[in-house]
Amino acid sequence: MQAPSATVPISLVNGFLAAAGAQPDVTQRYLEQAGITPKLRSAPGARVTEEQFSTLYRTLAIELDDEMPGVFSRPFRSGTLKFLCLSLLDARNLETALHRFGQFFHIVLDDFRLESRRDDLMAQVELRPNPAYGNIGPLGQELMLKLAHGVSSWLIGQKIPLLQVDLACPQPPHAFDHRYFFSGPVRFGCDATLMRFSAAFLDMPIRQSKRNLPKFLARSPGEWIFESFSEQLVSHRVRQYLAGVLPDLPTIDEAAKNLHCSVRTLCRRLSAEETTFQLLKDELRRDVAIQRLIDTHDPIAMIAGDIGFDDPSAFHRAFRHWTGSTPGTYRRPVQAG
Repeated sequence: MQAPSATVPISLVNGFLAAAGAQPDVTQRYLEQAGITPKLRSAPGARVTEEQFSTLYRTLAIELDDEMPGVFSRPFRSGTLKFLCLSLLDARNLETALHRFGQFFHIVLDDFRLESRRDDLMAQVELRPNPAYGNIGPLGQELMLKLAHGVSSWLIGQKIPLLQVDLACPQPPHAFDHRYFFSGPVRFGCDATLMRFSAAFLDMPIRQSKRNLPKFLARSPGEWIFESFSEQLVSHRVRQYLAGVLPDLPTIDEAAKNLHCSVRTLCRRLSAEETTFQLLKDELRRDVAIQRLIDTHDPIAMIAGDIGFDDPSAFHRAFRHWTGSTPGTYRRPVQAG
């Protein structure tokens, strides 16, 4: 079994809806178009799938004519991302493209400057807020770093591993989810908002063309917001292994053997990524359950059994513990034929 995409915390959905500033009746319509049950908005532990989130994002972008819906002082009119990418395609290498990236946003927005530089073996992209506009909110900080990282990775044809991500905002309740948003360690409460990666990537040539751009844009924003599961993080490798053996629930000893390391080493590496084996096991089962509840009409007892619960009542208790809601809350209503 392929490891499913990570689900998205409802706080991110609420953040975008708040930025959009829509009236309650319009907000309800946005949620329904994305297949999101409105009552989940008030459940702090609720989750949505990446597909639901991306659909909501695209709906807001179209309705508001803003490709960063409501996040900045001036809207990113429809086509902004397309023209940004077009301006980068004939750059000599990624270093030149990132310089143009910063110039582009200096032209279209007053909220910040995006500056890239090389320091020995390290490349750095920093978001510098304009004092006249105040601090950039957490949503804006994360989105701009994600966009710079996603577009850069697309341009050179490979995902750029991040060595460090600093955010100048307090740690949010969903901080653990950032390992599915960024491929490197994330720190909160920092003096500056920036990301660092190996300077060797700056010398890489641009491998994309206008022919490839429509496909990249069609997959936005998921293409640049979410990290695909890779071999880089140990937690991703553990999650992939666990997904492959469901409904069996292996012990940490079996997982360590599969990853060719000792239990102590595995625990230490997971701790460095701010997670544990049990937490990864629960996150995987939660995400599989949510996606099955939303995308299928499979009986809840079947879903429970497929993720290792022999007793449906135990699954109901676990699901409520994971999300704050019952499994039935996530069911989409059956459409009348």
